[in-house]
Amino acid sequence: MLFVAIMVFLAWTLSNVVLLAFGSVLVAVLLRHLARILSYWLPLPIGVSLTLVVLGLALLASLFAVSAGARVAEQFDLLWESLPRAVARAREYIASYSWGRDLLEASGPRVGTLVNLATGLAGTLVSALTDAVMVIVVALFLAADPDPYRRGLLHLLPVARRARGAEVLAALDQGLWHWIIGQSIAMLCIATITAAGLMLLGLPLALALGILAGLLNFIPYLGPILSAAPAVLIAFSQSPAHALNTLLLFVFIQNIEGYLLTPMLQRRAVAIPPALGIFAIVGLGALFGIYGVLFATPLLLVVMILVWMLYVEDRLGGADRPADSEAAR
Repeated sequence: MLFVAIMVFLAWTLSNVVLLAFGSVLVAVLLRHLARILSYWLPLPIGVSLTLVVLGLALLASLFAVSAGARVAEQFDLLWESLPRAVARAREYIASYSWGRDLLEASGPRVGTLVNLATGLAGTLVSALTDAVMVIVVALFLAADPDPYRRGLLHLLPVARRARGAEVLAALDQGLWHWIIGQSIAMLCIATITAAGLMLLGLPLALALGILAGLLNFIPYLGPILSAAPAVLIAFSQSPAHALNTLLLFVFIQNIEGYLLTPMLQRRAVAIPPALGIFAIVGLGALFGIYGVLFATPLLLVVMILVWMLYVEDRLGGADRPADSEAAR
């Protein structure tokens, strides 16, 4: 018990390090599975496949930086400059009505909170280069040779429980892989559709707003709201009609994502109840800040798999896991 208490205290004290380590695990799972897929299609050793995957991703990132990097950076700079003016313009418009003045007086400093949260989150994602480099470097080591870490975890268990521990680790690996690949594809789709839709509406900074929507979609449920706020405000600086059209576009896109993309992409992952997901995001965000928000959903996924396998199955004799039930439908 003393050992467990010490470990919990260290994890709490070093929460940022623990969360970044978990981020490294997520990236390592992605790289390792992509390498396995490549190794399956091309008869190559897993190490060679991993090298090709890393080089391929680096090449794609370099091509994007060369072709659109300067334009994206310029649009993000303009976005941060334009948002305060857009907020002021919206407040002036609302204050021109009596109900609007009452609303502003009642809401007080809470007006613009979503915008500040969205821009703060995006700014953290863009500027936390040191943490990102550390996560990627550690992920490369984990993906290149995960066996020592896996064996180390299993050696912490009694010999009789190591076989079950290996099954749990395999289930966690598969669950995180299905969640990561589904979430990555959804983020790419949301970014593309949002940017294209905003361009069709004639909204400025459509590319930056589309990328912001894709990045924030990593946070289920709350991310779409945070990404819609700056886009609607920028549109409002043109006219209320533009703002309404932009809001309808985001509602339409999120309905596509919620009822089509996510069920299709995550059908083999553990189904996360929306209310539980929102509580996890808000709770971990309050406890651990931005990294708690970013990793709340995959952490909740890990907890759900552990509870199901170690408690429901092992203690209560439960049947199939939720992921199996979803896949069978």
